[in-house]
Amino acid sequence: MVTGELYFLRSCRGLFYLHLLLIAVLVIFLVVRELFFHWEDRRFHRQKWYPPLLSSIVCGGASAFAWQSFTRRYPSTAMKAAFWLSPILTVAVSFLLISFGFPGSLAAGFLALVFAVIQSLYGLWVNPRVDYSARIFSYSISSSPSTTSFVMLSIFTGIVYASFLVAGIGEATAMGSAIDFVFILVILLSLAWTMQVIKNISHVTMGRIAFMKLMSGINFKPPVALRNAIRHSMGNICIGSILVPVFETIRGLARAVNLLGGDTDEFMFSCTHCCSSIASSLVMYGNRWGFVLVGASNMGFVQSSGTTWDLFRRAGIVPVINYDLTSSFCFLSGVAVGAICTIVAGSWTLVIHKSYATEVSIYAFLIGYFISRIAMAWPQACVSAYYVTYAEGPQMDDFDSTIIQDCIHWIQRHNLV
Repeated sequence: MVTGELYFLRSCRGLFYLHLLLIAVLVIFLVVRELFFHWEDRRFHRQKWYPPLLSSIVCGGASAFAWQSFTRRYPSTAMKAAFWLSPILTVAVSFLLISFGFPGSLAAGFLALVFAVIQSLYGLWVNPRVDYSARIFSYSISSSPSTTSFVMLSIFTGIVYASFLVAGIGEATAMGSAIDFVFILVILLSLAWTMQVIKNISHVTMGRIAFMKLMSGINFKPPVALRNAIRHSMGNICIGSILVPVFETIRGLARAVNLLGGDTDEFMFSCTHCCSSIASSLVMYGNRWGFVLVGASNMGFVQSSGTTWDLFRRAGIVPVINYDLTSSFCFLSGVAVGAICTIVAGSWTLVIHKSYATEVSIYAFLIGYFISRIAMAWPQACVSAYYVTYAEGPQMDDFDSTIIQDCIHWIQRHNLV
């Protein structure tokens, strides 16, 4: 690794650790400020704000672990269930938000209802792809070693960090000034980045374990893989945790525009072509499959992303990658767990202090979603490792490559390329 790139990665790692330190100082400052100067302010009832939210976080961790365990035992069933469970729970959340009766909650409830409809329509649209995704999902998971203790550690870390940040959010809410609103936004951004980092540490760790197992039959110990990920790949994980969500969002929007735009209108055709070109370029600089080679080969994240995508192109499986629904499954799993947290926190707050219900529900959803994504990093890493192994050419005779080959034939037969 060249000196300039090494310096950049160390800077990213240092920036992440510095941000953790500054966020910790900010949260402690907010708590101490309220404790010594405004604790007797009766406008904010801590005993009615904290318990529902903290309970929902614990509930989210338990739900995420339970769903992850169910996914490992019944991967095909879990894949199919996520596409109807998530819309149902989202509808329940929308009705709960609407029942609060505040303008903000009515708007949030309406958006949640629209989102539930979009999820339902999406589920109907991708239904033909579920069987293939379930097959590759089942094989990837069954071929990878169980790491229950590692998953529990990842979820527990997310719960502890989220609970710590909730203390800062609560005390900033208690003051309610403009600068406190900025503090809350900063804390939420920290929550998003840190949860992504925790998730991708799991992704790199499990990606390496699954890749070595599928490629060569080597059983790599999770503690060793985790230590190597934190010691040697932390800078890549930090930068990837920023790039991948942004690039995947752009890529998803480009695919949606391409689907809706068609080629009947010259202006729309130009827009879709431009969006597709941008998305195709960005995926070379950052994609979630690149995390596999970050762990397995200690590559830089940008280099591993480009290398992985080149492997996919040479193997002719880019259409298969786009056909797969693993990322949609993980996203909907996060939405479902987030919805459960919202129902728990929102219902409790509605009973004891209605005016807190909307904000507590939103915080509960965000935290529940991120905790679930941490739990689902393990199966997503297994599927990513399967694709990378197939593209590189496995050394194991019992590696099942017929799943992808059958999908390629299906796509070609139905002109879905």
